[in-house]
Amino acid sequence: MAEISAKLVMTLREKTNAGMMECKKALTEAGGDLEKAETILRKSGTIKAEKKADRQTKEGIIASYIHMAGRIGVLIEVNCETDFVARNENFQALVKDISLHIAAANPRYLQREDIPADLIAKEREIGAELVKGKPANIVDKIVDGKMEKFYADNCLLEQAFIKDPDLTIANLIKGKITELGENLVVRRFVRYAVGEDI
Repeated sequence: MAEISAKLVMTLREKTNAGMMECKKALTEAGGDLEKAETILRKSGTIKAEKKADRQTKEGIIASYIHMAGRIGVLIEVNCETDFVARNENFQALVKDISLHIAAANPRYLQREDIPADLIAKEREIGAELVKGKPANIVDKIVDGKMEKFYADNCLLEQAFIKDPDLTIANLIKGKITELGENLVVRRFVRYAVGEDI
């Protein structure tokens, strides 16, 4: 199978406004055919969700989740566009699912953009040290792969959903955007564990 170029991924992204990973996945599935990839994105509801991503989200709820008889607690704010959706059972179930996920998976950040630059540099340095001696182009590819794993482990939106590991939290939210017809955003969260950082 031909490798999907970054240029082709960008072309599909500009055309559909879908996320980079969704575009690459659709292009891979379509064997590099732009039109087929766009159809795949339409069928999955990704384009519909992405088009709502720019809409303002000033409503929503702050929810809490207490786990393990009070040993772990999560506070989360998830926003939507209207108070009607904020009161919707499906929206509230999504917030509960994400809270439960945070309690179990312990993400350190919401998204990769929130990770301090010095921590990213340190992780890249550690990754490069582990494969020292290999050709530079191979080292870069291996380090990039290790960084993707680091993001998937530490960023809430990139983590595999504990109830369905085939789905990332970002894709779980996109599915609800399509279902509820409004933009939904995890604004912030905090996770507490008894005895942490003592």
